[in-house]
Amino acid sequence: MTTLKTKLQDDLTTAIKARDELRSSTLRLTLTAIQKEEVAGTEARALSDGEVEKIIAREAKKRREAAEAFDKGGRSESAERERAEGEVLADYLPKQLTDDELEQLVAAAVAEAKGAGAEGPKAMGAVMKIVNPQVAGRAEGGRVAAVVKKLLAG
Repeated sequence: MTTLKTKLQDDLTTAIKARDELRSSTLRLTLTAIQKEEVAGTEARALSDGEVEKIIAREAKKRREAAEAFDKGGRSESAERERAEGEVLADYLPKQLTDDELEQLVAAAVAEAKGAGAEGPKAMGAVMKIVNPQVAGRAEGGRVAAVVKKLLAG
């Protein structure tokens, strides 16, 4: 079993004992998503910490999107709940890159891609290939793509 999954289970036990409903329900849903992933496919398997982290990130993204949808629908209480759940999950994810840090990484990748002969908007794929492994789990794909487009446009 992964250390991250163990930490989630230990934190769930602590949250249940403390009667922290928000934290315990959020951790339960996340652990269920992890267990679902472990038994998906033809054979059950244990997930690595990296795979567990991806699942947590996916769950956090679901919370952000749901909060936006609830806001648009005028259901602010539900949106606040989703945001709070997202904050609980954020504790288990690596620290997100700031806009400046992300821009620096992308600028270096753009320079590297230009050195390899890729220029203009058509270089997007080459730049994304270089920058994605560097920002994995620390910045959302859409955010990265927006910065790449901005820097490639000039």
